[in-house]
Amino acid sequence: MTGRRTTALRAIAVGAVLTLGGALLAGCSPDGRETIRFAFSKREAIGFMTDLVHKYNASQNKVTVVLDTSNTFAAGFVRGNPPDIALNNYNMETARFVQRCALSDLSGTAAAKEVKPSLTPFMDQYGRCAGRTSALPYSVMASGVIYNKQLFQKYGVTVPRTWDQLLAACKTFQAAGVTPIYATFADPWTVGQGWYDYSVGGMLDTVAFFKALNAEGVDVGPTSAVSFQKDQAAPVDKMIRLAAYVNKDAASRAYGDGNTAMAEGKAAMYLQGPWAFGEIAKAAPKLALGTFPLPVTNDPADLKVRINMDLAAWIPEASPHKDAARAFLAYLYQPKVINAYNASQLGFDPTIGAAPPTDPRILGLKPYVDDDKVYQGSSVLVPQAIPIFNYTQAMILGSAPDQVLRTIDADFARLAFRQ
Repeated sequence: MTGRRTTALRAIAVGAVLTLGGALLAGCSPDGRETIRFAFSKREAIGFMTDLVHKYNASQNKVTVVLDTSNTFAAGFVRGNPPDIALNNYNMETARFVQRCALSDLSGTAAAKEVKPSLTPFMDQYGRCAGRTSALPYSVMASGVIYNKQLFQKYGVTVPRTWDQLLAACKTFQAAGVTPIYATFADPWTVGQGWYDYSVGGMLDTVAFFKALNAEGVDVGPTSAVSFQKDQAAPVDKMIRLAAYVNKDAASRAYGDGNTAMAEGKAAMYLQGPWAFGEIAKAAPKLALGTFPLPVTNDPADLKVRINMDLAAWIPEASPHKDAARAFLAYLYQPKVINAYNASQLGFDPTIGAAPPTDPRILGLKPYVDDDKVYQGSSVLVPQAIPIFNYTQAMILGSAPDQVLRTIDADFARLAFRQ
């Protein structure tokens, strides 16, 4: 998954950059072409992007793109030497540079005109620099409940569209001796990304909630108009009730265990994102899997899909090579390029008129993405200083939800006071 790096990859990336020596620092390659540094660190897609960079460099004679996979762009901003262009996970870390207007305005680019306007509110949830389009979505990941199609068919279970149908499905599998949902509670992020985010996003408008929460600022608490303890109590209750249908050893099982268990057909459902498919396929390449949005109400009209801006493109204001970077940006957003990337990663192309995904494992989410029935997870919108993954893990493992949610409110108010 994006964000998990190995020492070997860091060493390779740093070595690749250092071998350029003074040529890179001067912005020129040995053949006189302008050199730009391209930051990209999504581990699963480095091979794809390496090949893409080679193709671009061979397609023209003015710019040499150097791929930097070291994931040290934040330090580069501090040193005054950020990358010239990046495709990076769009999160609270990147938001700091957006809010400080450290990223250049991309609103006038052809790429900006191709992006679906409906995604703007989700980009803006991480902050804005007034008058600028600081970043453009490149890959949207949609996630929900991964399910084993063979087990559903064998036991006559249809994809649930309501909360009651979901519980009925769990009971059917349980009665047949099949684990309804495989859980990996030993890894806090799997609780936050899946169980917590799906439950909250399925019941709340997270855009409106966090906008109101930020407006409350230091006043967030038991008497504020919105709060975690008030608005997220019901979704968290659903999360905890659903946890009654997991494997008995869930508290000690981690992400890798979950992928192995699904590959071996040990459970019917798994609350994970599309990044898990590749891991499952290593052991069971022909296993028929699908995905559906987690129903947490009894109204099918409430069904929504969790999305995240897995990659967003940006060009720093401090780059001395903006024109060259914009030329590469245009190449990245060519329909055949951006669609091929998203198809390879099971992502959704964020551009207008994009070719639809065809992989059957994610097709169950397509109608919801097409109709903009989507949300960004609550866990990614909470400030990084608040250990939300640990809090959600604590609740699902037995800590009193009301106390934990009050603690999150208090943390949020304290952070607002410091800012």
